[in-house]
Amino acid sequence: MKLLCYVPPGSDFENWIADFSKALPEAEVRFWQEGDNAPADYALVWRPPAAMLQGRRDLKAIFNLGAGVDAILKLGDALPAGVPLIRIEDGGMAIQMASYVTHAVLGYFGRYDIYRQQAARREWRPLPEPDKRAFSVGILGLGVLGSRIAAALAHFDFPVNGWSRTPKDFPGVRNFVGDDALDGFLRASRVLVCILPLTDATRGIVNRENLLKLQKGAEGAYLINVARGGHVVEADLLALIKEGQIAAATLDVFEQEPLPPNHPFWQEPRISITPHISAITVDEDSVQQISAKIQLLEQGKAVSGTIDRSNGY
Repeated sequence: MKLLCYVPPGSDFENWIADFSKALPEAEVRFWQEGDNAPADYALVWRPPAAMLQGRRDLKAIFNLGAGVDAILKLGDALPAGVPLIRIEDGGMAIQMASYVTHAVLGYFGRYDIYRQQAARREWRPLPEPDKRAFSVGILGLGVLGSRIAAALAHFDFPVNGWSRTPKDFPGVRNFVGDDALDGFLRASRVLVCILPLTDATRGIVNRENLLKLQKGAEGAYLINVARGGHVVEADLLALIKEGQIAAATLDVFEQEPLPPNHPFWQEPRISITPHISAITVDEDSVQQISAKIQLLEQGKAVSGTIDRSNGY
């Protein structure tokens, strides 16, 4: 069995090679370099160049070393037709993302940003106790990561709404299904958490029209984006924050990364910025998951996580 690996320059590819060699001792594992057209059974990649995959007819499957597949789908015709594209499911990311989002939601609910401002002014002024029943959280996307976020927030007794393309059934989560239910989902939510895959259908979905549908309460609505920067129309978000419609936003992802130093988000104190760290793939978990799936494929069995290229997830 031959495994062909690729991660972008600057990534720790030696560890990937070593880990897969240990997990699959019967496999020959190599790192792809320009001009390598030697046979391979499986490709294990993150943001690969088109030349790596173009024209290959020998691959049994391509494993994407992450949950999001928008980057690899941009290769278009360079992706071999008929070869399954399989993504990481969780890979240690779900608990990280649930922690990140829960921290942001609890901070907004408790108005800890206001208390920090008061403390800087040496001001002792308790605020009125907020009503958790009026602080509903909407999870835009209820896949592996979104469902874990929803479960974490339901544990703290927040009203949790979830929007998905297909019906889901999670305890403590009110499910809205399909495009026709998106409007009702937004109007039922005060905090919007975006964890959708980025596709043609979801690009720009967090826009002025949809943000204005969120419940405002006395202070405004809130946005947390841990999916992809392309989901948010940045100019719309910035304008709505300045207008007071959106009270604050926590953003971990951006249309351009790293976020340019002159980007207006840096100058807006109501936008909290982190450098795409809400969920980092845990190498050990990912290697174990991929190795187990390769073994199942070698036995002729089906595996989960296969991407439908027509819908992008």
